Amino acid sequence: MSVFQNRIDSFKETYNALRENDRYYYLQQIDELDGAHVHIGGRRMVMFSSYSYLGLLKHPKVQERARQALDHFGSGTHGVRILAGTTTEHVKCETKLAEFLGHEDAIAYSSGYVANLTTIQTLLGRNDVVITDKLSHASIIDGCLLCNATFQRFRHNDMDDLRRLLEAGKNRYDGKLVIVDAVYSMDGDVCPLPELVEMCREYGAWLMVDEAHSLGVLGETGHGIMEYFNMDPHDVDMLSGALSKTLPAAGGFVAGKHDLIEFLRHSARGFVFSAAIPPASAAAITAALEVIEEEPELISAVRRNIKRFVGGLNALGYDTLNTKSCVIPIIIGQEEPTLELTARLHRDGMFVSPILHPAVPMNTCRLRANVTAAHTDQDIDFALDLLERHGRDMGLIK
Repeated sequence: MSVFQNRIDSFKETYNALRENDRYYYLQQIDELDGAHVHIGGRRMVMFSSYSYLGLLKHPKVQERARQALDHFGSGTHGVRILAGTTTEHVKCETKLAEFLGHEDAIAYSSGYVANLTTIQTLLGRNDVVITDKLSHASIIDGCLLCNATFQRFRHNDMDDLRRLLEAGKNRYDGKLVIVDAVYSMDGDVCPLPELVEMCREYGAWLMVDEAHSLGVLGETGHGIMEYFNMDPHDVDMLSGALSKTLPAAGGFVAGKHDLIEFLRHSARGFVFSAAIPPASAAAITAALEVIEEEPELISAVRRNIKRFVGGLNALGYDTLNTKSCVIPIIIGQEEPTLELTARLHRDGMFVSPILHPAVPMNTCRLRANVTAAHTDQDIDFALDLLERHGRDMGLIK
């Protein structure tokens, strides 16, 4: 038997065990999306796994703009952007992204994963070093592993550990790139951006920040990590992110100086050799950015909901780490009680995702609940009531 088949069989063993014990909660087919609710198998459930942080999916303005682009350009472009796949909607989308983020220019990729992966690979060479937080997203880790540079990681949000690495490599490398998440996708906490900027300047390193989970959420008006810390957008060299979370479409982006973005447009293999995002998606992104600026009440709503949910969880005795975002970890610890609690919540109408090792460190299995502006007080209280009842019954809380 080949080594490949051994790997497949090992996966099948785990997969089948989850299926047989009704513990498989992935790839569930959604029949209908209804605000903060979903319909699955004929059941209506409150959704706490959506990345639609401001509830912009199906927003009338976004829907109409996407529909117009679909009618005008069709469902795709039949081309890569650099040759025959760039439409006016792509240009408008990238222009609006750059303006929203306070940078000179932006580039839209086919996914957030591709945005990080190909940008890292394109910029870094054999005599460079790339340093990232140990909890950075998989797209960042994979980009670092696949590029030719020396790859190093520092302890989560530990600036002393980052300084140690930068100091040790001060005179060893041609180029230095530090990469962090603005909001960490499993813990929900925020990077210490002011210290990062200061340290990168001191050591002559570029700084790249992934805004996938912060765009539209952090900052007084939802403009992200730079606004959250009241910093000049040009204090960082690159912002990256997804166009499929707060922004209700598909794709990824990088924003920065015009020269950098032009370099990526002509050199990043994940852009040059990938199909363009559909024009309707580009139009939806542009419209969604406009809605964020036009409807600040959405940002107020999501902040209010975060406070209500996290406050309720903490009052019950659940550990939510140091979350400052829509990503709310509910730490359970071991795998089996995490899966059992998930089963009970799903049975009673709360859709939430279990996160297990190795996606998170051993003994930190959790439910990852995402709060959105679309949730009502009743939705949040419903979830808290279920978590209280089942948590007490299982001995997870007192």
